[in-house]
Amino acid sequence: MNAATDAPSEATLAAVIILAAGGGTRMKSARPKFLHEVGGRSILHRVLDAATALTPEHVAVVVGHGRDQVEAHLDEVAPHAVRVPQGDEAYGTGYAAQCAIAGLPELHGDIVITVGDAPLQTGDALAGLVAAHRSAGAVATVLTATAPDPTGYGRIVRGADGSVVAIVEHKDATEEQRGIDEINSGIFVFDADTLRDGLSKISTDNAQGELMLTDVVKIATDNHQQVAAYRVDDFWLTEGVNDRVQLGRLNAELNRRTCEQWMRAGVTIVDPATTWIHDTVDLQPDATVLPGTSLEGATSIGAGATIGPDTTLVDVEVGAGATVIRTHGSLAVIGSEATVGPFAYLRPGTELGSKGKIGTFVETKNAIIGAGAKVPHLTYAGDTTIGEGANIGAGTIFANYDGVLKTSSTVGRHSFVGSGTVLVHPVTIADGVYTAAGSTIISDVEPGELAVARGRQRNIPGWVARKRAGTKTAAAAEQSGETEKGEGA
Repeated sequence: MNAATDAPSEATLAAVIILAAGGGTRMKSARPKFLHEVGGRSILHRVLDAATALTPEHVAVVVGHGRDQVEAHLDEVAPHAVRVPQGDEAYGTGYAAQCAIAGLPELHGDIVITVGDAPLQTGDALAGLVAAHRSAGAVATVLTATAPDPTGYGRIVRGADGSVVAIVEHKDATEEQRGIDEINSGIFVFDADTLRDGLSKISTDNAQGELMLTDVVKIATDNHQQVAAYRVDDFWLTEGVNDRVQLGRLNAELNRRTCEQWMRAGVTIVDPATTWIHDTVDLQPDATVLPGTSLEGATSIGAGATIGPDTTLVDVEVGAGATVIRTHGSLAVIGSEATVGPFAYLRPGTELGSKGKIGTFVETKNAIIGAGAKVPHLTYAGDTTIGEGANIGAGTIFANYDGVLKTSSTVGRHSFVGSGTVLVHPVTIADGVYTAAGSTIISDVEPGELAVARGRQRNIPGWVARKRAGTKTAAAAEQSGETEKGEGA
């Protein structure tokens, strides 16, 4: 607000109102449709990002169906948003707008009203709508697009001068009007006074039997006030989600755009059709993504790294030149030129140093693995620090849980843990140590020592013949013994 005049600046947007109260019955879901995800983020979160990009004085979300779930989500992603409950007395976009206006301070200037189920709308598109509205000097402006199939959409009827004469719902349209392919997106910007006046006069006297926001436009045109349209070239910006088919279609379209963006930026994506990349992911040039890979959340991929095939990384940092094959990882760090997989499971807290290795059928959790260290095969490494250059033999178990408490262990630099070793936490293996294969280590090992902790082997002659007589094993032993006797003769 201008302190001198106590009136809004021309550049100030009074509010963005997001309509997110619908039941979404066609989703057939216990979760409100606005909370279903497109590209790893909820539909509503994406709409909020577009709205917030306009830096309005207020962002308001009209909530109704699944209100508790929606408000809990807003607490996480947009605590600044005003929550406006929609009552049960009536329905329709006009009623939702009435609730929003009643739930906000008295507004002056321009108000954007947008739908909460169109996840690909952008701040740029909304800013273009506001700019066109102000340039035209209109009291209301609708965002429109050309639909490949306009069936079901409201049609934009323009006058000879290009202004909007009417917005006609599909049910109410004549055959000639149904031939129009410019459609109403449900996204508007209104002069606040015009909106308040129109909302006070609308009724349910229409084919839908609802209070419709488009009737505010009709009141303005009937009063010979200027109503404009801002047509976007990209129909997908207006596409809403009403069922799981549309949800899948919008996910695929966003992913296609994301993959294309990265390929044009110098990333090789061998098969975009089987590669899923959230738009929150960052990739550096010359990274390669192989088929069947999903990169999610805040994942970042360094230059020259190769990811996949058949890999899922969620919030994972991958260094330059690393290779990650057939791996599932979350909240982990993979150093430069390190190798992971195939068939590795990196749980939260895993940090693999540069040129380190996590190999086949290895699971790690809260494991810090130093530069050049190797955990090559069939190992569980949890709650441990492994020093640089250490080598963990196949089948090693870091026994970190006693049934009540989880404790930690340390393996020192350039130490060698023999295959089949069990390290019973808490235990410290110092630098330059060997543990013998098959050992169960329960005590600390000092630098330069060999730790051996296994029972002495004892062979019992004739046990098979006595205890397993008549079996194939006994027959094989007997035949082998006779052969050895014959060779000895």
